[in-house]
Amino acid sequence: MLFEEYNIFTVIFIIIILLFLLPLIQRYLLVARRLQAIKRIEKYRKSRMITLVHRQERVSLLGFTVRRFIDMEDSEQILQAIRKTPKDLPIELILHTPGGIVLASEQIATALKKHRAKVTVFIPYYAMSGGTLLALAADEIIMDSNAVIGSVDPQLGSWRTGFFPAASIIKAASQENPNRDDHTLIMADMAQKSIERIYNT
Repeated sequence: MLFEEYNIFTVIFIIIILLFLLPLIQRYLLVARRLQAIKRIEKYRKSRMITLVHRQERVSLLGFTVRRFIDMEDSEQILQAIRKTPKDLPIELILHTPGGIVLASEQIATALKKHRAKVTVFIPYYAMSGGTLLALAADEIIMDSNAVIGSVDPQLGSWRTGFFPAASIIKAASQENPNRDDHTLIMADMAQKSIERIYNT
């Protein structure tokens, strides 16, 4: 009897471990297939292909949504890929992103602009805000017929209060209001500087 219970618990334990490992194995195999496809495309087109893909993904086992955006880690990885690319080799960037941190987007855009060979950006679905900034740094933008590109739209705020477009903050601060607090004025000043910084990139 004790031996049978032990076997049942062992089987249950193995099933639980497999349930945790299966999504990881599937993801690993998917990434491996993508890398093989990218290598084939690079060889065919004689270029360096870089992907910057962000989307909401539901984690298989736990069921919560993970949202990705351009961050400093993306900047580090893409800058490293650009540095390793020979100066005379074209760069092709597949871009699918809602935007992200302004500094990271600026760093990537500047590096793309400095690359001597042709830079092409492919937008299969959408590129917004910081993604648009990256697209504008390219020599050529190729989009799907249904793809969209958004405005370069710096936003200020916090996770607690929410994020607001810099242009809207400036417009709100320009309205007559004798009861306006210092926080609003400071936000408007920061918003103006953010927009100027984007235009000067």
